[in-house]
Amino acid sequence: MTRHQTFAAIPAADVLPVTPRIGAEIRNIALSADLSDATLAAIESLLLRHKVLFFRGQHHLDDAGQEAFARRLGDLAPHPTQAVVPGSASILELDSSRGGGRADRWHTDVTFVPAYPKASVLRGVVIPPVGGDTIWANTATAYDDLPEPLRHLADGLRAVHSNAYDYAAQRPKASEQDRRYHAEVFARTPYQTEHPVVRVHPQTGERLLVLGSFVQRIAGLSREESLKIYEILQAYVTAPENTVRWRWQAGDVVIWDNRATQHVAVNDYDDARRVVRRITLDGDVPVGVDGRASTALTAA
Repeated sequence: MTRHQTFAAIPAADVLPVTPRIGAEIRNIALSADLSDATLAAIESLLLRHKVLFFRGQHHLDDAGQEAFARRLGDLAPHPTQAVVPGSASILELDSSRGGGRADRWHTDVTFVPAYPKASVLRGVVIPPVGGDTIWANTATAYDDLPEPLRHLADGLRAVHSNAYDYAAQRPKASEQDRRYHAEVFARTPYQTEHPVVRVHPQTGERLLVLGSFVQRIAGLSREESLKIYEILQAYVTAPENTVRWRWQAGDVVIWDNRATQHVAVNDYDDARRVVRRITLDGDVPVGVDGRASTALTAA
């Protein structure tokens, strides 16, 4: 399929790259379940290229509309431990006024399970007047930036991811409400999965770093050794030239390829309220460059 055929349903003038490496704003589209197959195919192709797509002014979408649109992109994947919004099949609300509502650690969604989501669809509901941006990073270009010796090392590594981690150590300034939410809700059913540190994207063939804050350790190494290697590789993911930052407005919708990105919600808005609602889509089990798939481990 040629580039002209792929994006014919979305004019090039309506695709505005936000940075050279990651992120594009798509204009003049009202997201809905009624979009044509050609438009949906164009969105999916643009997502593979830019990793994150931004849509302003989607005020017409409510929970049902967001969910109906997301179904056009794939099967819905409710969070394995957190409750969905009442009346929805899969929507997770992140409300800063409640425990667990500030996702302020670099992560890829739900990597503590083997077939973690392929994509996420996030809608801005209540946005602080200042602050509350989200930053995404491209894990494909991060891998490409690795010096050859580090690529060779990363290709052979596997890492254990879990939702049961030392929350107090990771977020020492977190509120007691947040800590209780993590223990009683987010981590109430512990999961552990061993993923390749480098997975092959099932559609593009790109090599992607699979890291983020759910990593507990590198398989076969001590926690101290794991941390040193993790920090070296993670620094390539979060390098400024590898990221895009989005200043939210109420009604914005952002779609990202969860296999090829990490993200963090910037926790800089103090007591202002921030509410976003997220849908994740079923993914596939990662496969490393050696052909080995991710494996579920005994509960943490």
